[in-house]
Amino acid sequence: MGLQIGDIVPRKQVTFSELKGKTLAVDAFNALYQFLTSIRQPDGMPLMDEKRRITSHLSGLFYRTMALLHEGIKLIYVFDGEYSPLKGVTQKQRQEAKDVAQEKYHEAVEAEDVDAMVKYARGFVRLTGEMIVESKELLEALGVAVVQAPSEGEMQCAELVKSEQAWAVASQDYDALAVGSPRLIQNMTLSKTRRTASGIIYIAPELIEYGKLLNELGITGDQLICLAILVGTDYNPGGVKGIGPKKALALVREKKYPVDIFRAVGERVDFDWPTVFEMFKKPQVRAESVVFPAMNPNKIIEILVDRHDFSLERVQKQLDKLTEVKMKSAQQKLF
Repeated sequence: MGLQIGDIVPRKQVTFSELKGKTLAVDAFNALYQFLTSIRQPDGMPLMDEKRRITSHLSGLFYRTMALLHEGIKLIYVFDGEYSPLKGVTQKQRQEAKDVAQEKYHEAVEAEDVDAMVKYARGFVRLTGEMIVESKELLEALGVAVVQAPSEGEMQCAELVKSEQAWAVASQDYDALAVGSPRLIQNMTLSKTRRTASGIIYIAPELIEYGKLLNELGITGDQLICLAILVGTDYNPGGVKGIGPKKALALVREKKYPVDIFRAVGERVDFDWPTVFEMFKKPQVRAESVVFPAMNPNKIIEILVDRHDFSLERVQKQLDKLTEVKMKSAQQKLF
């Protein structure tokens, strides 16, 4: 899911040291798609092992997770379950976009246009069942808790924060806020910079707090859900024509209540807004008792090195570094 409300959301930068000792609930699919999209070879194709099996997601999971564990951050990865039928239009649109990107990539290959190859290769990323199973296997070997959501992973992440089993949701999307997650952390990335059209920009983790968000925008939780629906969610892609985040904010402030808000936009609402509202008001989640498994270095090496041709030296270096960090932490507690 992906609400387009970034322009009006207040946030503050935080350091990794401020997150030490805290538990973050990670939207697994959100993270895996980031890895599959960004960790690429020079021609735009993903990383692969000697058997031509994609390994970009495993590389991203291993190195980012190890980096966060080095910082003293605990992680819970939450995987999506069954999607609501309401997401049918969004799923169809995404598949059509992937098909177009794949076709253009093949045209670029034939034309030997490397820039176009890189551009379009990212557009037809697919997360397979095998990738999901192996990602869970690696995470558990890393000592990371894995939770299977009944439906949307990000909504289940928010539930873990509400139940105080996690401190914040870690995701680039804003949907956790619409279902009332007390805190959302963005930019949990290894890279400190990002290349944009305007040049290189510095990237730092950012904290968005639900209570402060509502206070600064001057709205209630129900109004935030209405605002999200007006600008568009995966349940009603495109939202209401002609209404962006700022217009939506002004409208929900003026009309206050859901019925009055959607009555004001009249015939421009071409979807069942009460059903979409209910998806956020009462998200499909379940109570979880999160269990953190013990780290299994031998299993990590078996998955990455033996199975997928990762460098033993590089993997072992990360494991040794984490062991050293844990030993120093234990010594500090003693004194």
